[in-house]
Amino acid sequence: MSSIPAPEQVRRPIQVPPHPHWPALSDDAKAALKGRIKSLLAQEHAVLVAHYYTDADLQSLAEESGGCVADSLEMARFGAASDARTLVVCGVRFMGETAKILNPEKRVLMPDLAATCSLDEGCPADAFSAFCDAHPDHTVVVYANTSAEVKARADWVVTSSIALPIVNHLKALGQKILWAPDKHLGHYVERMTGADMLLWDGACVVHEEFKSFALERVRKLHPGAAVLVHPEAPDDVVDQADVVGSTTQLIRAVTELPNQEFIVATDAGIFWKMHQLAPHKTLIAAPTAGEGATCESCAHCPWMAMNALQNLEQALLTGAQEVRIDEAVRQRAVVPIQRMLDFARTQGAGAPARSD
Repeated sequence: MSSIPAPEQVRRPIQVPPHPHWPALSDDAKAALKGRIKSLLAQEHAVLVAHYYTDADLQSLAEESGGCVADSLEMARFGAASDARTLVVCGVRFMGETAKILNPEKRVLMPDLAATCSLDEGCPADAFSAFCDAHPDHTVVVYANTSAEVKARADWVVTSSIALPIVNHLKALGQKILWAPDKHLGHYVERMTGADMLLWDGACVVHEEFKSFALERVRKLHPGAAVLVHPEAPDDVVDQADVVGSTTQLIRAVTELPNQEFIVATDAGIFWKMHQLAPHKTLIAAPTAGEGATCESCAHCPWMAMNALQNLEQALLTGAQEVRIDEAVRQRAVVPIQRMLDFARTQGAGAPARSD
């Protein structure tokens, strides 16, 4: 049975930025900007890696320029395998840090280093280290959405696509698990595996806003729709899902399931790839806090929204937004990340977390 540490150890106030409003570009201006960025990528021997939650223009540019659009696990794999001298990561800071941890010899740039994550912000390294010290008999498993310093304190790093197989593996070894930072994903993993888990009290400002009562209403309006939910959502939302999984697993569900309609409970940035792969399917955004909501996220991460074509070009022109990590921290953090990647390669990963 999980327990949650004392509130004073966690849930420090998080300053959620407003969604940035980038100037609208005409089609000609956008095409010209993309062309300049492609030239800069070639000039800098750089490759662009974008997360599914970033703006559609960035995702399309990554694919057009020979880069990668993926979830955080595949982003890590792609960056490690690339022979580019510079990796440009469109996502949030922990993704850029992970790229640097795995590729210390490469320059890693981001459009905006201030693009962080509520899970990362809600798990400060000092408090987390003290929590680990208080439970030395637990194997420390941290979600990828954490800082390099938190990863350096871990035994394993996991993404949502590989969390279940790894925790099942640790359970089979008889290990008790200290999990951080997302309590909803942690509780889901605990329920699915039956592992003995101690959970940090963290949550994603996007996924925590999905509401079960509002989802029930939408399901009644669309009885033939399949419900797709990321496991960072609360239990009562996850319990209504037909498929629970990572971004890649949810995208796969849209392409493989026979349903013509899908209610999607994750960041709305994912819709670009879903539409691209299944243009004949209808996608419905799962409700957050309902009409008149003043939620901080409203189904799109404000930190992901800090990535744009405009500041991507500036990052390539100036090199100012370079990810730097203390080498001693990097050497410790690479161990649990590489352990995850080795496990994924030898055991396989990416099966749906749940499909009812």
